[in-house]
Amino acid sequence: MDHIENNSEYAGLTVNKGIAQPPSINPYLAQRLKARRREYTAAEYVEQILKGDITVLSQAVTLVESQLPEHQAIAQEVIAGCLPYAGRSVRIGISGVPGAGKSTSIDAFGMHVIGRGNKLAVLAIDPSSERSKGSILGDKTRMERLSVQDNAFIRPSPSAGSLGGVARKTRETIILCEAAGFDTIFVETVGVGQSETACHSMVDFFLLIQLAGTGDELQGIKRGIMEMADGIVINKADGNNIEKAQLAQAHFRNALHLFPASPSGWAPQVLTYSGYYEIGIEEVWKMIDDYTDFVKKNGYFEHRRREQSRYWMTETIDEQLRSHFYNNPDIARLLAEKERLVLAAAQSPFAAAQDILDHYFER
Repeated sequence: MDHIENNSEYAGLTVNKGIAQPPSINPYLAQRLKARRREYTAAEYVEQILKGDITVLSQAVTLVESQLPEHQAIAQEVIAGCLPYAGRSVRIGISGVPGAGKSTSIDAFGMHVIGRGNKLAVLAIDPSSERSKGSILGDKTRMERLSVQDNAFIRPSPSAGSLGGVARKTRETIILCEAAGFDTIFVETVGVGQSETACHSMVDFFLLIQLAGTGDELQGIKRGIMEMADGIVINKADGNNIEKAQLAQAHFRNALHLFPASPSGWAPQVLTYSGYYEIGIEEVWKMIDDYTDFVKKNGYFEHRRREQSRYWMTETIDEQLRSHFYNNPDIARLLAEKERLVLAAAQSPFAAAQDILDHYFER
């Protein structure tokens, strides 16, 4: 651009021409995006996963989580290819009330696991907003040390309001991680409730994290979650909270005596520890090792794995039937018609549902 100040009538004034405006986009970005967009075949995914390529593993997990039919088709091929190399890890479910220190504890437990020479994958189910459907997916920020370790893989997944579907995808992700050489799997759940049932159906050891000093300790004792727990640990047992943690430990131990014996024959233990100060981590991990040795010797380890496989087969059938039903165009039209009748009180919800099902099954 020529500046008017460079005209001869403006004596003594000159403006340098300067340099051309650089492009606003990094010229190397297009190459990076092109490389990132490379699509692998199912066989290539399996090959790279077996080599332990974390980048390709992450891309494969994204395919597993995708709702697109073409992605699901490739994902199922990848899972089938990885299945013969899976099943060689110890799967540990970690749950607890919000604020119990799950992420801090996983960071401490994970560093202990890596220190023993193991490879760790952390699969965290992050709750999604019912309004915006978004998730923060910020678990990595609370696992500061673990997130930078070469032998650790942390993958948060949004629940997206469909806990069963995410749980199934998490179980499929476990297969991919095991094929990639991760011998220890952590599955962190949303909170206390339905998610624990789903988590329990895919792990070998279910660890429940509790807190002390929050009021009535028995409020934290819910029969369903307590019966699922293979071990209970009370976090933040440090400083002035040690006595409260020990009191809570006694309460939980007494409560466990009221429940029927575990089908594994294992008597759940109650321990105290501090995830932040890393006090008692060794004892918690010894409990998990003792449990694993115990159930492998009495055959319950393999029995539980077989029962879990059967469970996920029937769960997948249920999910596919539901999907096929609601994606049927005829059903969608009939459903809208019946909804109008039900809302107008012209037909009962039960009769309307029966009519729709009869149409679907062509009775």
